[in-house]
Amino acid sequence: MAASALVPLSMLAQYPGQVAGKSSKNAPDLRAVAVLEWTGDISKPTSCRIVPVTVFDGDKLQDAGVYLARPQPLALSGEVEYELKQNGKTFGLFDVENAGQEQGTWVGYGKWKEIPAPKAPKETAPAKIDEEVADDKPVLHRKQHGEEPPDSGTKGGGTSTTSSQQPAGGDDPDRPKLEKKPEKKQASQKTSSPDSEGPAPATARPELAPSLGDVESVGSSDPDRPKLQRGKVNGTGVLILPSLMGIPADMQQAVAVSDAKNRPDHPWNYSWANPDDEKKMQAAMEDMARHALGLKTAAPEPAPAAKKPGAAAHKPVKAAEPPAVPLADEQFRVFELAYGSGATMVLTAHTDGPPASRKFVTIIAQPDLYGNVLVLLKSVTDMAHLDETPRMRLVDAVDALEDNRGELLFELRGEGSRQFVLYRIYRGRADKLFATGGGVYGTLSSE
Repeated sequence: MAASALVPLSMLAQYPGQVAGKSSKNAPDLRAVAVLEWTGDISKPTSCRIVPVTVFDGDKLQDAGVYLARPQPLALSGEVEYELKQNGKTFGLFDVENAGQEQGTWVGYGKWKEIPAPKAPKETAPAKIDEEVADDKPVLHRKQHGEEPPDSGTKGGGTSTTSSQQPAGGDDPDRPKLEKKPEKKQASQKTSSPDSEGPAPATARPELAPSLGDVESVGSSDPDRPKLQRGKVNGTGVLILPSLMGIPADMQQAVAVSDAKNRPDHPWNYSWANPDDEKKMQAAMEDMARHALGLKTAAPEPAPAAKKPGAAAHKPVKAAEPPAVPLADEQFRVFELAYGSGATMVLTAHTDGPPASRKFVTIIAQPDLYGNVLVLLKSVTDMAHLDETPRMRLVDAVDALEDNRGELLFELRGEGSRQFVLYRIYRGRADKLFATGGGVYGTLSSE
């Protein structure tokens, strides 16, 4: 993918959130993180939009929803291109066409497209050999026509053959010849009439329309305004109308990253040395989630009735273990947030039943040295308290600081508002690294 270079961060006094003390020569590359939301199948979504989250300016994380807004933020400028990622792997591209506000928050609309196929390597022509260049290897030179032999004498009674004995000019009738292919007549040559027996008249060749280059940000002509990675102009000039409004029940989310540099994918999945360890950790976290949600296990099955006197004695039968109460919409994921680091586990779920009575839980944990679950963060809320303690919904892991280390990106969804937060997992802690603007929420249960 072609990405235009970022122009220097000079003359930014007119923009909010400028980077102080940065010279134009040492201006950093910007890296934007957003969340793509869509409905329908991932291969052919019926509606979609993109929500800006952060812009890393080389020094700190900025709120992408307001960073360099004029009036739309830089992260939603026309033709900014995002790479769509799942678990660190790119699965598509999204080109922003236009932006608007929904409930006071900027969102972008555009086109979702597939990753272009890699170009086939160009065939290189064989290197030409310069016959004039001297070489250490012996070279046989062919004798020029009409050249006299260096020695016309004989030795040992034999006879010597000279070039004069060969047909002059190489006109040996038995010698194979290479003939040059006759040149085609020029297109400009006068053609014969349809009634004549000459060649058919030449037809005009179709011409391709000239390709269009990259465009500047919509509504911005400042040459010193920094730019994110850009896509190609579609040439239609038609703006994309909003197709996804509100938060439908079947809405899906994925991380989107825009960077001026092409960077390799960084998968975040963790590989267990023993698959049984993953099952053990998941079962332990599910028990923690049930306890946090107040879910009680079903009553044990009654013991079998006692037999009549005189019957053969049998060993007492142990009551069967009650089945575990299932967790609704359970999501269990395990990440390796840095190369060579341990497992970071995230479990989200909620109770079953009517939506108005549901309770939600989110747990971030790691295995400790003894193979037990070490809880780093736990959030529990219900529908009646979403504005005080919003529901934590995991989006994915993403490298927001450009340091090859992943952060956990969550959506905090309240009753009528939401925001996005990044958590950095480091040394047995889950610290909130960044939060976008939005509704004012209370503290989480672990804070």
